[in-house]
Amino acid sequence: MRRALFAITGLAASTTALVVLKGSPGATQVAQNLPTAQPVNPSGPGVDPSADPAAPAADPTGAAPKPSGTADAPTSPKPTKSSTTRPSGTKTTAKAPTAPKTTTKAPQSTTRRVTGPTVDTAEDYGYVQVQIVVSGNKIIDAVTLSLPSGGESDIHSGDVRNKYNGTGGEVVQKQSANLNTVSGATATSNAYKQSLRAAIEQAF
Repeated sequence: MRRALFAITGLAASTTALVVLKGSPGATQVAQNLPTAQPVNPSGPGVDPSADPAAPAADPTGAAPKPSGTADAPTSPKPTKSSTTRPSGTKTTAKAPTAPKTTTKAPQSTTRRVTGPTVDTAEDYGYVQVQIVVSGNKIIDAVTLSLPSGGESDIHSGDVRNKYNGTGGEVVQKQSANLNTVSGATATSNAYKQSLRAAIEQAF
């Protein structure tokens, strides 16, 4: 009984004291003015407690942290072959010299001989045959392969030969069969011109 009385009395005293404390403004103000408890920084002053303790401390001088020796060194790119462009027009290709072509065919002669037909003279003095030498499209010489002979025919044939034949004769000079008739040898001159005309037609 005595114990129950002490318990009730103590409970009432504590309740009274709590009411007194809440009602007292001075006590509340004191409680508000008390500084809040600051967390203890185990790393010491000047160190951010939120920073990772394993991370290295910042350099107070502001210099950038040096990379550690274990960091991978940057690999330099492999050197590429420098390509040099040549200016246009200077490219040269060396070709092996080709051997000169050899032909077994004999070279054609630049001059040729053309022979006219044998022509009988009107007076039956004999026969006349003319041959011309041609170079390109030009007559360079004329000769007689046959002329009348015997008696006066030798004289007339000689006159015709001297006037028409040779490199400086009338055939070379006129380059045609339009020759002047040799005086006293009309028949021989006409036979000569007839054979010459046929030779020129064959040559050209």
